[in-house]
Amino acid sequence: MLDRLQKILSARGIASRRKAEEYIIQGLVKVNGTVATLGQKADPEHDRIEVDGKVLQARREMLYYVMNKPAGVVTSNLSRFSLARCSMNGRKRATRNQSTRNECSVQELLPSNLRGKVFPVGRLDKDSEGLLLFTNDGVLSYRLTHPKFDHEKEYEVTLDRSIPPAAVQKLEEGFLLDGSMTKPLKITKAKPDVLRITLTEGRNRQIRRMCQAVGFTVNKLKRVRIMTLEDLHLAAGSLRSLSESEKIALLKAVGLP
Repeated sequence: MLDRLQKILSARGIASRRKAEEYIIQGLVKVNGTVATLGQKADPEHDRIEVDGKVLQARREMLYYVMNKPAGVVTSNLSRFSLARCSMNGRKRATRNQSTRNECSVQELLPSNLRGKVFPVGRLDKDSEGLLLFTNDGVLSYRLTHPKFDHEKEYEVTLDRSIPPAAVQKLEEGFLLDGSMTKPLKITKAKPDVLRITLTEGRNRQIRRMCQAVGFTVNKLKRVRIMTLEDLHLAAGSLRSLSESEKIALLKAVGLP
């Protein structure tokens, strides 16, 4: 299908549309061996498109899945984990005193035909559960994980006891972690001991560490939303593909065509 070159380059993650226009004006873009002009259209599946001498490869099929990661499962792409310790419902997992070599990884919860084809976007620590996006779309993964984009992820956090307003306010304001201040949080109180926390960054065990800093222990942490993506009914350990409307909404929310 014919489309404007700057839109094609943007969709492939080569550059923003404005930057792609600059590349075209500078003569860095060729179509079928001929220097392209601004406003020119091409078919990325059939035309040979070059950017600064590098050929744009045909776009592979983009895959988008969401999993409800169970607690006790590690977010990892490593192959050292034991398949025998995993199951689709997350019930089989390593005991506390066993080596990490016997832990279950999210990759082993995938059906065999998807292993090595899609990868988790970001992380959920071993003790946390909830929504985890899998895709082979590197541009989407970058947009969702790089802190400069400020994309929201929401968590349901159950504490060891009721939390007072002053402690909630302190959490919202942020802390000095790992040498820099955390970004402000959005927090609503669902129950006396349950918070809904929205982050736009994802530092290592951030919510647990921040709650601990104000004197509370997180008993349960569940991710319930990734930008526009929610699913209250997906069973623990289950995986499903995104619907077309979910995919479009998510891509649009992160600024992708």
